[in-house]
Amino acid sequence: MPETTTPAAPTERVTHSLVRDVRLPGGAGVLALVTLDNGLDHTKPNTLGPAGMAELKAALEAVRARAEAGEIAAVGVTGKPYFVAAGADLKGITSVGSHAQAVELGRMGHAAYTILGDLRAATGVPTFAFVNGLALGGGLEVALNCDYRTVASDAAALGLPETGIGLIPGWGGAYLVPRLVGVEKAVEVILTRPAANKPYKPAEALQIGLVDAQFDAADFLEQSIIWAAKVVTGEIEVPRRELDPQPVWDAVVGAAKAQLDAVVGASRPAPGRALELIAAARNATKADAFAAEDQALADLVMTDEMRASIYAFNLVGGGKKPIGAPDPKLARPITRVGVVGAGLMAAQMAFLFAQRLGVPVVMRDLDQDRVDKGLAFVRETAEKLASRGRLTPDAAARIVASVSGTTDIEEFATCDFVIEAVTEVMGLKKKVFAELEGVISPETILATNTSALSVTEMAADLAHPERVVGIHFFNPVAQMPLVEVINAEHTSDEALATAFAVTKKLRKTAIMSADRPGFIVNRLLLLVMGQVVDAIEGGTPVEVADRALAPLGLPMPTFELTDLVGPAVAQHVLTSLRENLGDRIPASAGLAKIVEDGTRVVLDAPAKGLPKPVNPAIQEYFGPARPGEPGVLDADGVLDSVLTTLTTEIGIMLDEGVVPGPQQIDLAMILGAGWGFHTGGITPYLDRTGYSEKVLGRRFLPDGVANVPA
Repeated sequence: MPETTTPAAPTERVTHSLVRDVRLPGGAGVLALVTLDNGLDHTKPNTLGPAGMAELKAALEAVRARAEAGEIAAVGVTGKPYFVAAGADLKGITSVGSHAQAVELGRMGHAAYTILGDLRAATGVPTFAFVNGLALGGGLEVALNCDYRTVASDAAALGLPETGIGLIPGWGGAYLVPRLVGVEKAVEVILTRPAANKPYKPAEALQIGLVDAQFDAADFLEQSIIWAAKVVTGEIEVPRRELDPQPVWDAVVGAAKAQLDAVVGASRPAPGRALELIAAARNATKADAFAAEDQALADLVMTDEMRASIYAFNLVGGGKKPIGAPDPKLARPITRVGVVGAGLMAAQMAFLFAQRLGVPVVMRDLDQDRVDKGLAFVRETAEKLASRGRLTPDAAARIVASVSGTTDIEEFATCDFVIEAVTEVMGLKKKVFAELEGVISPETILATNTSALSVTEMAADLAHPERVVGIHFFNPVAQMPLVEVINAEHTSDEALATAFAVTKKLRKTAIMSADRPGFIVNRLLLLVMGQVVDAIEGGTPVEVADRALAPLGLPMPTFELTDLVGPAVAQHVLTSLRENLGDRIPASAGLAKIVEDGTRVVLDAPAKGLPKPVNPAIQEYFGPARPGEPGVLDADGVLDSVLTTLTTEIGIMLDEGVVPGPQQIDLAMILGAGWGFHTGGITPYLDRTGYSEKVLGRRFLPDGVANVPA
């Protein structure tokens, strides 16, 4: 007989189901309230593993027996303070060793949740979910299986993020959501929002119909119970929408499939499987739909993409504790920040420093016109965020008042921390630092935002090179979550600790890199761009080369990324890397000509959310395409060239000690280059496609860490 039991995860933090009776007001009867609580503080959210789910099922079976006996009038489910549940226990999922066990994982959740969904039909007793805090994945699905839902105004997030980590909503979500909010919104809940890593706020969930009522956090449970009593007595009726007509359903599913084909392709299976479940949800019985969820969930649990996604998810979650960072107590206090430059990058940094550090910031540039433009950017950004409700008017005014501008370098004399953001020319940056050293305090930390240049060389002529540290922000500064902290040859622990403290207050994830050309992200990302462009120089058509990396499922094609970075910046960094790393960084006369002429490398996207196609006119800059000729790469050849080169370069970076291990490279590529969770970053992909063993003779990661073990 096949194995069908799902073992409890050896490290499962069991979420208990605590039941108590609550007397409903107005003589409405007794509500049996089930509280999900793992008994730990707010830093350790509820999660749903095999043992916890078994306990929930047992508790609900006991409640069902009381409902059948007429002892209760309603059932409620809520969570411990701040949390219903953050979803399934991911450690438990990755410990599943067979397809049969994975099927049982889905059935286990359905067996418990179906009691909530079927109770009213069987006994007349309605079920309520009181969403008092974060409810993601299986945590939201417990609420979806109830008849009615309320939400607290301060609940951190509601959503079904499963397709973003290689799964599908497997405990009823794929069937219930389209029937509850309509098929169009269901595509948003199950596919679009997870892709953008954007769960719902309580008001948004109420607006689309995921929940039925919202109450203030201060007396949320009390108000929810009063509301539930009115539902029980019939004083409040909650309308439910009709199913969307079949033509509407088919049209929405068809449009979503076209979008997935264009953006995701065959790079990962989870979004397509989820869409199949949505498509079938209109006409399926609940039993058939839940059985289909079980099979889809099991299929996905046993894929490398899912295991890589969980590896990536854990990397991002653990990235808040940077590897190699000195003792935080060594960080210098910062009361005033200086920014050298007032261009776009400098102004973005100035805004973020003022917003998150809450200290005065001064920008300095060579002439008043540049300073005024930088200050205008800060003011316009604050006004824009305030108009969208993302900043209060008072907060916006505080930020604008905190940022000043000057042409006088002496204004930096009272700054504790100064960061330069001038043009990427070594001589210019060294000149800036030399001027600053004559002005600033001996205690002031000097930082550079260089994207590729040597921080050690930049500080070499200073009397105190130990105060210099690299803090490389990515553009756009506000949105990009990664900062590379560069440990130069003489950088002190105090300077490093200050850099990490600053990035933490800015709510960024910091990764420490050795001072090697291009650091982590740009070294690899520009190498990818270089290989694609080199293939075009060798006769590959631009359209073929541009889409050659589609199997990786990256957020955009190569030339759209080049457009985002800026062709001039890409060319400059490629040249810089080539000077330092040699011929393995390709040179491109065609790209240089494109930069010289200012030619656009991409056209407008055919529709919102679709990739921007490469501008076919740039072919002439590289010479005529020669598809099919000997030595000219097709799409598979370009992809092979890129992956082979990446494998080689990552091996060199690890040998050089740029980072302690492949995990930091993966985290950097996820957060700094948009590498998909389903790849695990880059090294799991190179392991499972065989490139690491073929090129280096070894895996980057042990078998089973980010893949289904052999």
